[in-house]
Amino acid sequence: MNVAPVHAESMLRTALEAWNDREDALTAVLDELPVATYTTDLGGVVSYFNRACLALAGRTPVVQHDRWCVTWKLYTLDGAFLPHDESPMALTLRERRAIRGVEALAERPDGSRIRFVPYPTPLLDKSGEMVGAINLLVDVTEQRHVEALRSQAERCRRLAKGIDDARTVDTLTGMARDYEAQAAEISRAN
Repeated sequence: MNVAPVHAESMLRTALEAWNDREDALTAVLDELPVATYTTDLGGVVSYFNRACLALAGRTPVVQHDRWCVTWKLYTLDGAFLPHDESPMALTLRERRAIRGVEALAERPDGSRIRFVPYPTPLLDKSGEMVGAINLLVDVTEQRHVEALRSQAERCRRLAKGIDDARTVDTLTGMARDYEAQAAEISRAN
Protein backbone atom coordinates (compact mmCIF):
# COMPACT_ATOMS: atom_id res chain seq x y z
CA MET A 1 0.00 0.00 0.00
CA ASN A 2 1.28 3.45 -0.88
CA VAL A 3 1.19 5.72 2.13
CA ALA A 4 2.11 9.35 1.62
CA PRO A 5 4.01 11.12 4.40
CA VAL A 6 0.92 13.20 5.22
CA HIS A 7 -1.09 10.00 5.67
CA ALA A 8 1.66 8.44 7.79
CA GLU A 9 1.65 11.48 10.05
CA SER A 10 -2.16 11.27 10.27
CA MET A 11 -2.00 7.58 11.21
CA LEU A 12 0.65 8.38 13.79
CA ARG A 13 -1.55 11.12 15.29
CA THR A 14 -4.44 8.64 15.52
CA ALA A 15 -2.20 6.14 17.32
CA LEU A 16 -0.90 8.78 19.73
CA GLU A 17 -4.45 9.92 20.48
CA ALA A 18 -5.35 6.32 21.33
CA TRP A 19 -2.27 6.16 23.56
CA ASN A 20 -3.30 9.37 25.32
CA ASP A 21 -6.92 8.29 25.73
CA ARG A 22 -6.19 4.83 27.10
CA GLU A 23 -2.85 3.11 26.85
CA ASP A 24 -4.54 -0.27 26.35
CA ALA A 25 -6.49 1.15 23.37
CA LEU A 26 -3.25 1.67 21.45
CA THR A 27 -2.87 -1.90 20.20
CA ALA A 28 -6.45 -1.99 18.93
CA VAL A 29 -5.72 1.07 16.80
CA LEU A 30 -2.32 -0.20 15.66
CA ASP A 31 -3.73 -3.58 14.64
CA GLU A 32 -5.92 -1.79 12.10
CA LEU A 33 -3.21 0.38 10.53
CA PRO A 34 -2.23 -0.68 6.99
CA VAL A 35 1.39 0.32 7.60
CA ALA A 36 4.08 -1.51 9.60
CA THR A 37 3.93 -0.19 13.16
CA TYR A 38 5.66 -1.27 16.34
CA THR A 39 6.46 -0.05 19.84
CA THR A 40 9.47 -0.39 22.09
CA ASP A 41 10.25 0.23 25.72
CA LEU A 42 12.87 2.81 26.75
CA GLY A 43 15.65 0.27 26.21
CA GLY A 44 14.59 -0.30 22.62
CA VAL A 45 13.11 -3.77 23.23
CA VAL A 46 10.19 -4.41 20.87
CA SER A 47 7.00 -4.65 22.92
CA TYR A 48 4.41 -4.85 20.13
CA PHE A 49 4.15 -5.10 16.33
CA ASN A 50 1.17 -5.19 13.98
CA ARG A 51 0.49 -7.59 11.10
CA ALA A 52 1.81 -5.16 8.51
CA CYS A 53 5.29 -5.59 10.04
CA LEU A 54 5.35 -9.20 8.86
CA ALA A 55 5.03 -8.23 5.21
CA LEU A 56 7.47 -5.33 5.41
CA ALA A 57 10.15 -7.15 7.41
CA GLY A 58 9.67 -10.56 5.75
CA ARG A 59 9.97 -12.14 9.17
CA THR A 60 8.15 -12.45 12.46
CA PRO A 61 9.68 -10.08 15.00
CA VAL A 62 10.27 -11.48 18.48
CA VAL A 63 8.54 -9.41 21.16
CA GLN A 64 10.65 -8.82 24.29
CA HIS A 65 13.74 -9.97 22.36
CA ASP A 66 14.28 -7.86 19.21
CA ARG A 67 15.75 -4.44 19.83
CA TRP A 68 15.34 -1.11 18.05
CA CYS A 69 13.60 -2.42 14.91
CA VAL A 70 11.44 -5.23 13.52
CA THR A 71 13.58 -5.58 10.40
CA TRP A 72 16.28 -8.18 9.94
CA LYS A 73 19.04 -5.87 8.67
CA LEU A 74 19.25 -2.15 7.92
CA TYR A 75 21.28 -0.19 5.39
CA THR A 76 21.66 3.45 4.48
CA LEU A 77 20.53 4.51 1.00
CA ASP A 78 24.12 4.30 -0.23
CA GLY A 79 24.23 0.64 0.87
CA ALA A 80 26.29 0.95 4.06
CA PHE A 81 25.28 -1.40 6.88
CA LEU A 82 23.30 0.43 9.58
CA PRO A 83 23.42 -1.31 12.98
CA HIS A 84 20.03 -1.37 14.70
CA ASP A 85 21.47 0.51 17.67
CA GLU A 86 22.21 3.41 15.29
CA SER A 87 18.78 3.31 13.63
CA PRO A 88 16.29 6.20 13.70
CA MET A 89 14.37 4.40 16.49
CA ALA A 90 17.52 4.09 18.60
CA LEU A 91 18.21 7.78 18.00
CA THR A 92 14.65 8.67 19.04
CA LEU A 93 15.07 6.78 22.30
CA ARG A 94 18.51 8.24 23.04
CA GLU A 95 17.60 11.82 22.16
CA ARG A 96 14.00 11.60 23.34
CA ARG A 97 12.64 13.25 20.19
CA ALA A 98 10.82 12.29 16.99
CA ILE A 99 13.04 11.68 13.98
CA ARG A 100 11.82 12.73 10.52
CA GLY A 101 13.21 13.08 7.01
CA VAL A 102 15.15 9.81 6.92
CA GLU A 103 14.98 6.92 4.45
CA ALA A 104 16.68 3.57 4.78
CA LEU A 105 16.82 0.10 3.27
CA ALA A 106 15.59 -2.97 5.10
CA GLU A 107 16.91 -6.36 4.09
CA ARG A 108 14.66 -9.35 4.58
CA PRO A 109 15.97 -12.81 5.45
CA ASP A 110 15.37 -13.86 1.80
CA GLY A 111 17.83 -11.15 0.68
CA SER A 112 15.25 -8.81 -0.85
CA ARG A 113 15.42 -5.16 0.12
CA ILE A 114 12.80 -2.49 0.52
CA ARG A 115 13.17 1.24 0.83
CA PHE A 116 11.23 2.80 3.69
CA VAL A 117 10.62 5.99 5.63
CA PRO A 118 10.51 5.58 9.43
CA TYR A 119 8.50 7.77 11.81
CA PRO A 120 9.94 6.98 15.26
CA THR A 121 8.15 9.01 17.92
CA PRO A 122 8.42 9.07 21.73
CA LEU A 123 5.55 7.61 23.76
CA LEU A 124 4.81 9.64 26.88
CA ASP A 125 2.80 8.58 29.91
CA LYS A 126 0.09 10.79 31.41
CA SER A 127 2.67 12.71 33.45
CA GLY A 128 4.73 13.49 30.33
CA GLU A 129 7.51 11.01 31.05
CA MET A 130 8.86 9.08 28.08
CA VAL A 131 8.11 5.37 28.48
CA GLY A 132 9.06 4.09 25.03
CA ALA A 133 8.51 4.87 21.39
CA ILE A 134 6.29 4.03 18.46
CA ASN A 135 7.47 3.70 14.87
CA LEU A 136 5.67 3.56 11.54
CA LEU A 137 7.69 2.12 8.65
CA VAL A 138 6.31 3.32 5.32
CA ASP A 139 7.42 1.26 2.31
CA VAL A 140 8.38 3.70 -0.46
CA THR A 141 10.13 1.17 -2.72
CA GLU A 142 7.62 1.37 -5.58
CA GLN A 143 7.23 5.15 -5.27
CA ARG A 144 10.98 5.62 -5.64
CA HIS A 145 11.08 3.15 -8.54
CA VAL A 146 8.36 5.12 -10.34
CA GLU A 147 10.26 8.35 -9.69
CA ALA A 148 13.45 6.80 -11.11
CA LEU A 149 11.63 5.58 -14.24
CA ARG A 150 10.11 9.01 -14.83
CA SER A 151 13.49 10.65 -14.29
CA GLN A 152 15.06 8.28 -16.82
CA ALA A 153 12.31 9.09 -19.33
CA GLU A 154 12.98 12.81 -18.89
CA ARG A 155 16.70 12.23 -19.34
CA CYS A 156 16.07 10.40 -22.63
CA ARG A 157 13.88 13.28 -23.84
CA ARG A 158 16.55 15.86 -22.91
CA LEU A 159 19.21 13.84 -24.73
CA ALA A 160 16.97 13.52 -27.79
CA LYS A 161 16.59 17.33 -27.98
CA GLY A 162 20.33 17.75 -28.31
CA ILE A 163 20.88 15.22 -31.10
CA ASP A 164 20.48 15.75 -34.85
CA ASP A 165 20.42 12.08 -35.87
CA ALA A 166 16.76 11.08 -36.46
CA ARG A 167 17.37 7.39 -35.74
CA THR A 168 18.97 8.16 -32.35
CA VAL A 169 16.18 10.63 -31.54
CA ASP A 170 13.59 7.94 -32.36
CA THR A 171 15.41 5.41 -30.17
CA LEU A 172 15.64 7.81 -27.22
CA THR A 173 12.02 8.89 -27.64
CA GLY A 174 10.95 5.24 -27.71
CA MET A 175 12.97 4.54 -24.57
CA ALA A 176 11.30 7.52 -22.85
CA ARG A 177 7.85 6.16 -23.77
CA ASP A 178 8.83 2.71 -22.43
CA TYR A 179 10.04 4.17 -19.12
CA GLU A 180 6.86 6.23 -18.78
CA ALA A 181 4.71 3.18 -19.58
CA GLN A 182 6.49 1.15 -16.91
CA ALA A 183 5.99 3.95 -14.39
CA ALA A 184 2.30 4.22 -15.27
CA GLU A 185 1.83 0.46 -14.96
CA ILE A 186 3.38 0.39 -11.49
CA SER A 187 1.30 3.41 -10.42
CA ARG A 188 -1.93 1.77 -11.68
CA ALA A 189 -1.11 -1.45 -9.80
CA ASN A 190 -1.07 0.49 -6.56
